[in-house]
Amino acid sequence: MAHIVTLNTPSREDWLSQLADVITSPDELLRLLDLEQHEALRAGREAKRLFALRVPRAFVARMEKGNPDDPLLKQTLTSQDEFITAPGYSTDPLQEQNSVVPGLLHKYRNRALLLVKGGCAVNCRYCFRRHFPYAENQGNKRNWQVALDYITAHPELDEIIFSGGDPLMAKDHELDWLLTQLETIPHIKRLRIHSRLPIVIPARITDALVTRLEQSRLQVLLVNHINHANEIDEDFRAAMARMRKAGVTLLNQSVLLRGVNDSARVLADLSNALFDAGVMPYYLHVLDRVQGAAHFMVTDEEARKIMRELLTLVSGYMVPKLAREIGGEPSKTPLDLQLRQQ
Repeated sequence: MAHIVTLNTPSREDWLSQLADVITSPDELLRLLDLEQHEALRAGREAKRLFALRVPRAFVARMEKGNPDDPLLKQTLTSQDEFITAPGYSTDPLQEQNSVVPGLLHKYRNRALLLVKGGCAVNCRYCFRRHFPYAENQGNKRNWQVALDYITAHPELDEIIFSGGDPLMAKDHELDWLLTQLETIPHIKRLRIHSRLPIVIPARITDALVTRLEQSRLQVLLVNHINHANEIDEDFRAAMARMRKAGVTLLNQSVLLRGVNDSARVLADLSNALFDAGVMPYYLHVLDRVQGAAHFMVTDEEARKIMRELLTLVSGYMVPKLAREIGGEPSKTPLDLQLRQQ
């Protein structure tokens, strides 16, 4: 029988308190999970020098004690494989380090991506921005205003994407200010928020945030970043119900990760859990080739095989689009599943 870590994380605790109650030591994380004697896991401790370990206790509470293959642990624990220099992998796989103005990426014709905040609640080991120069793209009103001036001057833009880091690391009053400014720009119709915070710390979905999004003239979409059904709990479902009631469109994108969700059955469980929470599966991304994460890669052929099987397990509307992002391309690139008519 699985034993989940028991930690003092009240579901309605202030989200900033949960954000501060974080584990940064691989040894402490392994101790909490009764894995301190697992030599293979302990061997990866020094990888925190490459990319810091950061996991809120609220997320650790969903990990299974004594299981070295726990899918949430694998996403967050340092690994000695991060020291491998893999051919074809880079520190800037999507060619993002030349922003048009500080903190604003205008990669696609009709939409721009605003790096609202550089930090995250949890450091995912596969993060494609693990090497991004956030210090040069500070999330503050001065840089936001420069970005807003650019957005105002480009009428081809109709959608702004809040990204990061994690944009919901911004406090409610900061998001209110940004929203208010965007709402004065006539050609902006939609706001898309990409965030992992609602699944890591569901208490981030505050009453104030829900009310502000409901009042916006913009169409608001929240794209959650969830990779495994074990991440989803009752607090998350309750938070999504409140967002849905406020008229926010709820989507999810996942990354296909070796050892975490690289099977059709696991992805089917995720799609079902998402749909039950009122969230539509949207994208399944092939791993971005960021240096330090090559051990998570699933080959294109393996990915196609998984997706073809997934099509037989869930309804079509619950199958995410398999895609990859290629630096310099004007859109995401769908992967052909190579289906054949009989």
